[in-house]
Amino acid sequence: KNILFRTKHFSFIIMSVVRRLFASSSPLIKSQNLLPKSTIRFAGSYSKVGMGSTDGAFEKDKIHREPTEGNSRDYTYFMLGGARFVYASAVRLALIKFVASMSASADVLALASAEFDVGGIAEGTTLTVKWRGKPVFIRHRTADEISRENEVPLAALKDPQTDSERAQDPEWLVVLGICTHLGCVPISGAGEYGGWFCPCHGSHYDTSGRIRKGPAPLNLEIPPYTLADGKLLVG
Repeated sequence: KNILFRTKHFSFIIMSVVRRLFASSSPLIKSQNLLPKSTIRFAGSYSKVGMGSTDGAFEKDKIHREPTEGNSRDYTYFMLGGARFVYASAVRLALIKFVASMSASADVLALASAEFDVGGIAEGTTLTVKWRGKPVFIRHRTADEISRENEVPLAALKDPQTDSERAQDPEWLVVLGICTHLGCVPISGAGEYGGWFCPCHGSHYDTSGRIRKGPAPLNLEIPPYTLADGKLLVG
């Protein structure tokens, strides 16, 4: 019986507290007069529940500030904003340096193009020069060579190209001196067609640099170049 009495008493206390907490926000409870006419106030006032006690700790410990007085929140915002600005500037500078490091240096740009004087190359001969570490064949062709290459039918070619497609000026042919089979350097003025011959596996090229016989699948590559006033600019 004693335990049952304590349980009922404890439940009654809990229900009373809950009703008091919701009294101010529940017009239904107020209308039914389920709570005693006592006043409950939170932070900054007092609590009077039957005993008449007063709690003034909040007013005692409260820090009063004038409206014009500085606030630590402003300082915090200033520091956070400044730190983010510095961080963003550092990231931007790092990205700029990274992109700049990816561009070619001055010495690499100097090797990107090369100029050669072709005025001294006799007809029917080939000059071999170096560009970007690769051999370049510059051939001064004769009228017979030009006429012969223009008469070759495209159906007879493994990699069909007309002579006019491969030579900006009919007298001059500029090609990379690398066999398109396995990258060997062909011999100038050799082979069955008078152009170039690769002794590694027997590829024959004509004086237009087109593959005519052998295992090479493609014609000799033509580098970008311009020819004017006896000067050849490759690259």
